[in-house]
Amino acid sequence: MAGQRPAAPKANVPSGSSFFRPHLHKLAPYKPIEPFDVLSARLGRPAHDIVKLDANENPYGPPPEARQALAQLEYPNIYPDPESRELRAGLAKWHGVPEELLLAGSGADELLDFLMRCTLEPGDRIVDCPPTFGMYAYDAEVNGATVVQVPRLEGFRIDVQGKRIKRAVEEHQPKLVFLTSPNNPDGSLISDEDLAQVLELPVLVVFDEAYIEFSDVPSKMSWVMERENLIVLRTFSKCAALAGMRVGYGAFPKSMMEILWRAKQPYNVTTASQVVAVAAMQNLEYIQDVRDKLVAERERLFKELQGVAYLDPYPSHSNFILCRLTDGRSGAELRDRLAAEHGVMIRHYSSPGLNDCVRISVGTPQQSRRLCEALQALA
Repeated sequence: MAGQRPAAPKANVPSGSSFFRPHLHKLAPYKPIEPFDVLSARLGRPAHDIVKLDANENPYGPPPEARQALAQLEYPNIYPDPESRELRAGLAKWHGVPEELLLAGSGADELLDFLMRCTLEPGDRIVDCPPTFGMYAYDAEVNGATVVQVPRLEGFRIDVQGKRIKRAVEEHQPKLVFLTSPNNPDGSLISDEDLAQVLELPVLVVFDEAYIEFSDVPSKMSWVMERENLIVLRTFSKCAALAGMRVGYGAFPKSMMEILWRAKQPYNVTTASQVVAVAAMQNLEYIQDVRDKLVAERERLFKELQGVAYLDPYPSHSNFILCRLTDGRSGAELRDRLAAEHGVMIRHYSSPGLNDCVRISVGTPQQSRRLCEALQALA
């Protein structure tokens, strides 16, 4: 009979969760940042009254060409270009890297997971240098790999001179080493010399440049043309304010590309995402202008935060500033009070060494003013 429920399962039918790979039962979930509508309902504030400085999003929005392209989108009923040809051609022109070395993804996050699926067998190892972006360890654990941690030194420097990364590679024989410059959550840079030394090791180095536009150092994408063990990842989320469209890309050694193309999901970047990213590249002047505004505001905000009695901010080369609390409060407590009492959202951490830290995204001058008034009110 139509609409009738199927019979209840027999007692010997196993639970659905029993079909999952065993290691996933112990996987700690990643904690993403909530969007405006969820925050608005939880805080009881209209979205326009929330100062969202918790996810390193670009408050100025994308170039107008990107919005126009999305509004005039043709053929949403047709599958997207599986090779993202127009997008990759634009990236090649922008960055001076051959198109055949470029691969686009649904955000750089997809490329991280894709790369691990292509390289890691269960039980393989990666090297992670915390504190850093949490997706490296998370994706490794999803893929059944073991994470070898080489903690950063004072000032968030990677331990190259002390040879701890080298020793970790020699002892554990990982397939991948993940490095981020500027690093998230502190905004520090990795020097060319340190990167070059890591590249001398027998390991694949994934160099994440999600925030490179906010620094004054050149990208290492061109290094891929001469280094067989280097991958450089970039994104449209920050500089072009397209976090909601999920467009990332990477430069890979030529020898990897044939296998990557075989293994890639055919329609991984949507038509809308490709069209919007291509349109954004038509106005690089806008992207540079917004970048300059955010860098200038970062420097001004850093000085303001130095004037908050209970905060010790770290210098940053990105679009965020990490601050350590000096009055005994946890980062979670400050985050919660800013949100509940002032509608200001910042990021806090619960990982070792960062319990008393918060990360503040750089916003507009008006958003910075709301933030600083709220911080002073909670002194």
